[in-house]
Amino acid sequence: MARRDRDDDDTSWTDRLANTAFLAVMGLARALPYERRIPAVGWFFARLLGPLAGWAKRARENLALAMPKLDDAARKQIAREVLNNAGRSMAEIYSGDEFTSRIAADAPLTGPGLAALRDAAEQDRPVILACAHFGNYDAMRAALAAQGWPVGALYRPMNNEAFNAHYIPAIQAIAEPVFPRGRAGFAAMLKFLRGGGMLALGFDQFVHDGTELQFFGLPSRTVLTPAELALRYDALLLPIAGVRQPDGLSFRVEVGAAVDHTTPREMMQALNDDLETRIRAHPGQWFWVHRRWKKRGRR
Repeated sequence: MARRDRDDDDTSWTDRLANTAFLAVMGLARALPYERRIPAVGWFFARLLGPLAGWAKRARENLALAMPKLDDAARKQIAREVLNNAGRSMAEIYSGDEFTSRIAADAPLTGPGLAALRDAAEQDRPVILACAHFGNYDAMRAALAAQGWPVGALYRPMNNEAFNAHYIPAIQAIAEPVFPRGRAGFAAMLKFLRGGGMLALGFDQFVHDGTELQFFGLPSRTVLTPAELALRYDALLLPIAGVRQPDGLSFRVEVGAAVDHTTPREMMQALNDDLETRIRAHPGQWFWVHRRWKKRGRR
């Protein structure tokens, strides 16, 4: 029992240390003008934090698995872009009004699914926004909220409670409502959806109890929830992404074509295929650090 208490204390101390370091970095970054702050945090993630944390290595391994024709130099460059994008995204989340006001002023909504999305908003039809860790997920939320549309999101609370204390208010400031994973959060989320809300749900991470589908020609377990909810509540199911532009600061929000209501498996495979196409066009904008492909005995 004494040993377990010491482990709990060590974990709590580690969490506090990590949170303090993060707040220190973000505090220094906030002292910079927005145009310098965002690339500065991107550089920090790409050149320091990512390699130290092992994220760069994992990204290269996943790239070698999914895109084997890339050479080492290309994988290294893409991994660096991935981490730079992750750092920029985090800095944007913590930039509050500076970020959301920029999105509202200059983040065009485009894509073949935009007309269907507007129609659903006018008719108060439920919408499932199928999104991934691509570009900046919160750019999409900010852009839709700027239209006056009710856009909610499901999130997983971080294990680090000290980090949660400021992270959750930061994402709430971008758009509300947000729903924590869990029974109460899921019930509130369904009530919101049934009332004609637009609900952002991620689908691009490995799920142990998910269905085995194809992603980059490889088997990977995928959650069926977005499709199942779309069928249950006759909701429009749309792929969507906030695509970072070449200047590194602005975005274009792309709304993909609506997914036909068939079976959950077919619908989620269509979303996997759509995301793969998007990633191949912008490989440095997807978070290749996720353990998307898992095999017994491999990881």
